[in-house]
Amino acid sequence: MAQKKFFTKEVKIGISFILALTILIVGINFLKGINLFTPTNHYILQYDKIDGLVVSNGVYIKGYKIGQVREIKYDYSQAHPFTIDITINKDIQLPQGTIAYLFDESIMGGKGIDLSFSDNTQFHVSGDTLITDVQPGLLASLGTIIPSLQSTISHADSLIVSAENLINSEEINHSLKEIKKITTNLNTTVNGVNRILNNELPGIMHNLDSISADIKVVTTNLKDVNFKDIALSIDTAINGVQDIVARVNSTEGTIGALINDRSMYNNINNTINSANALLIDLKANPKRYVNITVFGKKEK
Repeated sequence: MAQKKFFTKEVKIGISFILALTILIVGINFLKGINLFTPTNHYILQYDKIDGLVVSNGVYIKGYKIGQVREIKYDYSQAHPFTIDITINKDIQLPQGTIAYLFDESIMGGKGIDLSFSDNTQFHVSGDTLITDVQPGLLASLGTIIPSLQSTISHADSLIVSAENLINSEEINHSLKEIKKITTNLNTTVNGVNRILNNELPGIMHNLDSISADIKVVTTNLKDVNFKDIALSIDTAINGVQDIVARVNSTEGTIGALINDRSMYNNINNTINSANALLIDLKANPKRYVNITVFGKKEK
């Protein structure tokens, strides 16, 4: 009896189909971002609404992707009808009190889960339900910003109109003309200063150089002067003057006697006064002192 082969054509087809199905499943999950060969923990989230969150959307911590949405269930009978199952790398532990925020991944409206860790030293275990919250979307934020922006634009329009009125006012035009005049005068002054610096300053500097040279010559000449001999001559002259003054102050000699003897001074003064009186009388009565006889004249 012939032995029946185990790897028949049908077995080979079945094995090929299983391998193809496995590859297909792994490939689909890989395209979804699910790595079937990486150990993970899963956690439960509950929301009132999910605003477009879908399976395979990312789970982040401070912008870094650490997991993804594995499954979404809806049960209208629950207080929070949307139940989300997320998977996270098993190496990452979630402290108790961690909050899972539903947020906008992009301005186009894609959603994601952002985890905010607490400071708790106790950690969740796989299968725990996390605290959830919803961050306002970009469009919602714009809805609160737009009214303020409209008010700002309105104020800006008012400022522009006021600025135009101010620019077109006569006072501003007059001020601009005055500023132009001042600028012209300043330019004229600057040009004059530049002309002085370029034309007259070299001559002034030349004169200063000449004066400096003269001072240098005088200084050199002063170095050759024997100030010791000059000081000795001045000292000798001062001693001579002091000697003369001493003689004048003494009673010796005529000058000293005149200055220091009061009686001699009085006698000289009286003599001078008598001489003055005699001269006055002589001028008044010359015949009293001079008798001139003219020849041939008879006496009466």
